[in-house]
Amino acid sequence: MTSPIVDFHVIKEYSNFTLDCQASFESGVTAIFGASGSGKSTLLNCIAGMIHPDQGYIDFKGKRLFSSESGEHLPPEKRRFGYVFQDSALFPHMDVKGNLMYGFNLTPEPLRKIGPEKVADLLQLSGLMNRRVDNLSGGERQRVALARALATSPDLLLLDEPLASLDGGFRGVIIEYLNRIRRELDTPIIYVSHSVSEVMALADQMLVLKQGRPVTYGNVSNSLVHPGLAEIADYATLENLLEAEVMVVQGSDGLAELKIGDATLFAPETKRGPGEKVMVSIRAGDVILADEIPPRMSARNIVKSTVREIHVLGSRVLIYADIGTQVIVEITQASLTDLGLKVGEDIYLIIKTNSVVVLDAPR
Repeated sequence: MTSPIVDFHVIKEYSNFTLDCQASFESGVTAIFGASGSGKSTLLNCIAGMIHPDQGYIDFKGKRLFSSESGEHLPPEKRRFGYVFQDSALFPHMDVKGNLMYGFNLTPEPLRKIGPEKVADLLQLSGLMNRRVDNLSGGERQRVALARALATSPDLLLLDEPLASLDGGFRGVIIEYLNRIRRELDTPIIYVSHSVSEVMALADQMLVLKQGRPVTYGNVSNSLVHPGLAEIADYATLENLLEAEVMVVQGSDGLAELKIGDATLFAPETKRGPGEKVMVSIRAGDVILADEIPPRMSARNIVKSTVREIHVLGSRVLIYADIGTQVIVEITQASLTDLGLKVGEDIYLIIKTNSVVVLDAPR
């Protein structure tokens, strides 16, 4: 078995709230999910060292960072963790380069695994290095915050709802860059969010908190349909946030063609060029299922898929469909009965062009 990256049991008591949580996080991206006030940020700050738990322990790769029993408490500046806040928290008196160099200069030379130039290239900030941070867009500021954290060559990256203040286009851009970070740097990430859709797009594992207590912990697909999550998740807003490759920017019909998994989908025009990557959003409730191709209809996207999982959650049913990547579809129990769906069967996904929303903030 793989050794855990972070192993902990922390108890932190306040006058009207108690966090009591135990888990072992593996490598990759782990999401901490829950409603507002569930203890997500408190747990993240305990791991970061910014909050001193009342009881318990915290280990990172077998090294003890905190123990109430022995009195150990490694200060946050010695934990070698990068932290990105919801509001980016950049230094306003510095330009972009100054913010990156601040993080880089904090890191002892033997521990430097990545230079500021590589970080700037990874997050496409090279053209912004001399810009003041108060002249940046929200998405650019979050990219700089990520770059500053990465410039410290962190052993662990902690993200506290970094997309909460961004609109749809910039949210897609940041998700795109986070996926690039995990592919190219292999830095373990703990990601706090109250959005199931973000968790689906980014995380491998998912810890669900409710009122300071763990509800479930495991891979995202299984956790998504846990009965305890159904009580706090807003499935009505569930969307598939998927990476797509631009094939055609604007065809003769004025539509873009995108490759998502093994499928080609039509979408409104995109600002990206052929071969570039872009994130798209498809709401789970906007996908129609059919057991055969309808003879005539207005929807342009008719995609053959395979049913991988079926989950009944009260009045809702979530279908995990495979098109070379996973797409979650929400239907009713009546529709499930009428279609007679079974795992392993082929089914057609019917998606209107305008339901394929390109999260296409300007570069």
